[in-house]
Amino acid sequence: MPAITPWEDGHPQFGLTDYERSAACARERLCSVCNTLMPRGPVWRVVGGEEAAAIGEALAAGRPYRNMAPTMEAPGHRACMLYATMVCPYLGRPNARRHLTADQEGAPDDLTAHVVRGAARGELGAVVGFVDYEFAITPSRVLFRFIEPMEWLPHDLADQQLPNLQEELARLAQER
Repeated sequence: MPAITPWEDGHPQFGLTDYERSAACARERLCSVCNTLMPRGPVWRVVGGEEAAAIGEALAAGRPYRNMAPTMEAPGHRACMLYATMVCPYLGRPNARRHLTADQEGAPDDLTAHVVRGAARGELGAVVGFVDYEFAITPSRVLFRFIEPMEWLPHDLADQQLPNLQEELARLAQER
């Protein structure tokens, strides 16, 4: 269960983000999936569509990339984001859509208008590692910006990330 998922009557409310949980993750540098500390250094997030393509093109050409549009998607550990890609239908499939019926509290505004409920993820998805992130906590949402992409793991379908997840889990097991 993602750390930032709200609960109602004992049931997780997938597709929604709990403001307080997201703010705590941002302030305390906690993974948005497993709710444990992310050490200083790289963080990961899952991106889709045009943003995934733009990051991949910039890294391939050796150009810097900085998306100034904030996102409500919080960062996490590499393994957690690879796992999230595999279990979340929206992150894992190009034709998946976010529910139109999700609670509209914290609906997109001028800063987050690019988050469109009902829109498909797009042809390309990627788990992207960034050197760091910055955040802002507003009265109604937590916004993130990611700094300097350093790793790009593309996928059309989530199962293409399985070898990356297995490799990361093996690496983590060796560290223990």
